[in-house]
Amino acid sequence: MDIQGLKKTLEEEFAKVNSSQELEALRIKYLGRKGVLAQYTAYIPTLQPSERAEFGKKVNEFKIFCCEILKEQVENKVSLEKSVVEQDLDPGLPSFTFEPGRLHPITQVIDEICSVFKRMGFWIVEGPEVETEYNNFTGLNISLDHPSRDAFDTFYLKSTRKLLLRSHTSPVQIRVMKEQKPPLAVIVPGRVYRPDAVDASHSFMFHQIEGFMVQEGVNFSQLKGVLEVFAKEVFGKEIKMRFRPHYFPFTEPSAEVDISCIICGGKSGDSEKKKCSVCHGKGWLEILGCGMIHPNVFKNVGYDSNKYSGFAFGMGVERIAMLKFGIDDIRLFFSNDLRFLRQF
Repeated sequence: MDIQGLKKTLEEEFAKVNSSQELEALRIKYLGRKGVLAQYTAYIPTLQPSERAEFGKKVNEFKIFCCEILKEQVENKVSLEKSVVEQDLDPGLPSFTFEPGRLHPITQVIDEICSVFKRMGFWIVEGPEVETEYNNFTGLNISLDHPSRDAFDTFYLKSTRKLLLRSHTSPVQIRVMKEQKPPLAVIVPGRVYRPDAVDASHSFMFHQIEGFMVQEGVNFSQLKGVLEVFAKEVFGKEIKMRFRPHYFPFTEPSAEVDISCIICGGKSGDSEKKKCSVCHGKGWLEILGCGMIHPNVFKNVGYDSNKYSGFAFGMGVERIAMLKFGIDDIRLFFSNDLRFLRQF
């Protein structure tokens, strides 16, 4: 092993280095896992025992030399770069300004809604966006012939287990009730997916918040009280509410919930010119659906419907945000337009 020759070659190659990339390439060449030093080290076991000590000593000497010259090169480069920076530095120039980040309006609304329910004793649970057909449909008393079970109305995945992108956050209700016993008071925020044509009021991906409470003696009056607290915290103390009978397969009885128009308060005139652009003169805005949990849902999770009762509700976050902020196009939330996002 010509140690002096190797040192000379090494010095010549390092003297030609002009960039960090070239310096790193030389480090790998000599000190890398498959570099020159590694090759010499691997050669030691093939020597006669009497030759190994002397050869190993030379290899170690070469390693120390490599490390020292590499360290010297790095220090010289850092010193040079620091000198250049100091020469170019003008203390009189204004400093860089960094605009602080902010939460997306959808995240703001989710946090606000969850905060309201947390103060009422609900706890937050999240679930997977890829769900089983059972949790998304069957467990929620949605029959096999229901339109939403059709492959054209749901994003099914290519799987023998019949997996799909969840079409609502309600499957978490099944998951929680299977794992825990009452009393329960849960709020579930998350993304959901439906193959809707994208327009000003529809998107194939949007956000929902599911809430449910299960224990002995829960009734519809308590559901109304909880939702009234929510609505007045989010939209203001002056709003009014109404419940309209509706049908949902997983609740019975069921209702749609409206609030008085937050723009006109229902006072816009009958003529087209005087009609409110938000409620169109109706005076009411639909915000969510709700109802008492169906006995079949309790049966599917192993609850005794004669002992326990519960209510559930669900809302679209984009819908709430559009009403709250006066936004007329859902696509704005996902456009990544900073001119829009900086308003919130």
